[in-house]
Amino acid sequence: MKRIFGVFGLLGAVALAWSQAYFLVPMDSHQTDHLRAYGVAYHALELGLETEWLLNYRGGSFLIQASPDLQAYAEVLGVSIEPLSASQVQQIYQQIDQANMNRVVLEKAPKVAVYIPPYAEPWDDAVSLALTYARIPFDRIYDREILEGKLNDYDWLHLHHEDFTGQFGKFYASYRDADWYRRQVEVSTRLAHELGFAKVWQLKHAVALKIREFVRRGGFLFAMCSAPITLDIALAAGPVDIVDTPYDGDPPDPQAQQKLDYSQTLAFTNFRIYTDPLLYEHSDVDVTREAARRGPHTYFTLFDFSAKFDPVPTILTQDHTRVIKEFLGQDTGFRKDRLKENVTVMGEVLGTHEAKYIYGNYGKGFFSFLGGHDPEDYQHFIGDPPTDLSLHKHSPGYRLILNNVLFPAAQKQPLKT
Repeated sequence: MKRIFGVFGLLGAVALAWSQAYFLVPMDSHQTDHLRAYGVAYHALELGLETEWLLNYRGGSFLIQASPDLQAYAEVLGVSIEPLSASQVQQIYQQIDQANMNRVVLEKAPKVAVYIPPYAEPWDDAVSLALTYARIPFDRIYDREILEGKLNDYDWLHLHHEDFTGQFGKFYASYRDADWYRRQVEVSTRLAHELGFAKVWQLKHAVALKIREFVRRGGFLFAMCSAPITLDIALAAGPVDIVDTPYDGDPPDPQAQQKLDYSQTLAFTNFRIYTDPLLYEHSDVDVTREAARRGPHTYFTLFDFSAKFDPVPTILTQDHTRVIKEFLGQDTGFRKDRLKENVTVMGEVLGTHEAKYIYGNYGKGFFSFLGGHDPEDYQHFIGDPPTDLSLHKHSPGYRLILNNVLFPAAQKQPLKT
C-alpha cells in the first residue's frame, strides 16, 4: 500500500495547469443521473480532456477541463455539470487538503472487456447493463479469445454469472431439461473440443489461469455473482477433477478436497467445495442461504477509508450513501473467515460474517469482487426481464460497479512495477 500511496499522492499533488474554465460533475444529491455521469467522465478521457476524481468531495465528483463538446454530451445524457472558475477550483483544493479527501488524476479511457458466452443466457449481466446505460464502450470476450491472448489488449475485465468449475452453474437439478441449459452444455462442450480439451472443466480451469495471469501482469479484474468463487475454486483445483458424473461423465477425484491448493487463489482460502450435482452451491464461501433468510430489508455498509493513505479502496467505494440495499445472487457474499489476509473488506452486512464487497492486489494488478447479481433486483430469477436503469439513475449499488470501470484510468506505469 505504501507504493500505491506514493503514486496517488504524487497524482494528488500535481495541479491542473488549465487556462480554461472547469466543469464539476457533482456526484452528490445535485446530480440528475449518477450512472451516466461516469459516462461523461469516460468521454472526457476519450476527448483528451484533463480530468480529476475528487475523492470524498460531494460524493466523489469529477473535475474536468471545460469543453463545448463535453457540455453538449452531458446535456444529451441528462447529466448535471457545474461551471467553475479557477478561483473556485482553488477553494475546492483547499477544502480537499484539509479533510479526508484527495485528488486523483485520470489519465486515459480504459479498454474494457466483458466475459460473455457466445449463446443467449436466460439472465442479464448487471455490468453490461451499466456500461451500456452509461455509454461506456466494451468488447465481448470469451474462452477462445482469452486462450489466444486477447486479454493483453485490455485494461479491465469483468466476469459475472459464469461457472469456472465446469459445472454449468450447477443448474442440473432444476434445469437439465430446459432448452437453454441443453444449449449451454452443447456449445460449451463443442468449444472445449475445438480448443483441444477433453472436458469443459479442463477448458475453464485453463481460462482461469489466463485470467489470473492478466491480473498478475497489471490488469484489473472485477467480478460478481458466481464468478469470484468459481474462479478461485478452478485455480485451487488446477488439473484435479472436482465435477461429478452428470457434468463430465465420470465421478470427481475422491481426494479432490485434499488436493486443493489455496496458494493459487486470488481471494479465498480454506474453503470446502460441494461436488454434489444436486446441490445448487459451489462451496462454503457463499452466504446466500443466510442472506435469503434475512430477507429483502437487509442492508450492507461501505467502509470509510483514508482518502490520502488508502486511495484504492476509497476510489472503489465512492458513493452518495454508505448504506446500500442487499441483493442476492447465486453467490451473494463471502464468508469473512474464508478471505485471505491480503484481501480488504470494503462492504459488509453489519452483525454477520458476510463481506459483500472486497478487493486485493495480485502481482502488478488488482481484483475487486462484489457479491450478488443485480443491485436493483433483490432476487433476480431466471427469465426475468433486464433491469431498466433509466428507472435507477441514482443506484448506489450500480455506482460501485462503475467505480471499478474508471479505476484503471488512474493507474500509471509506476503502479505496475
